[in-house]
Amino acid sequence: MTKPSELQSLVGTEVGVSRWIEVDQARIDAFARITEDEQFIHVDPERARATPFGGTIAHGFLTLSLASTMSYDAVAPLEGVVMGVNYGFDKLRFLAPVPAGSRVRGRFRLLSAEEKAEGRWLLKHELTVEIEGSDKPALIAEWLGMQMIGAGIAS
Repeated sequence: MTKPSELQSLVGTEVGVSRWIEVDQARIDAFARITEDEQFIHVDPERARATPFGGTIAHGFLTLSLASTMSYDAVAPLEGVVMGVNYGFDKLRFLAPVPAGSRVRGRFRLLSAEEKAEGRWLLKHELTVEIEGSDKPALIAEWLGMQMIGAGIAS
């Protein structure tokens, strides 16, 4: 647990790294079905082998959607937090494809922490999603989240 009074001292520092998460073909196929994005580079290994990727790759949005579980692994919750909500992104870049069968993890650095109202903290994290064995990350994002502490949700 992180105390709200400690947040400013954490700005600019790495606050956590998640576990490795496997992005296998079954996960990619399930994401394709649920999002109705069944482009062949994601779901057809034979056709995808003929592309510059050399095989199927995860959807960028699949990789991004793993950010929540990565955050649960890596970022200590605020003391007294009742809930957190996704507030959006200031910046998001997909830098490298994630080949099927790869493992990814999230690295989090706190960029800012602002109390918007009593008990409502807007936190901005830099999220870098690394691909195991690759020098280039899958994505980098500036992710905003609103953390609500105790009575702050009733305000």
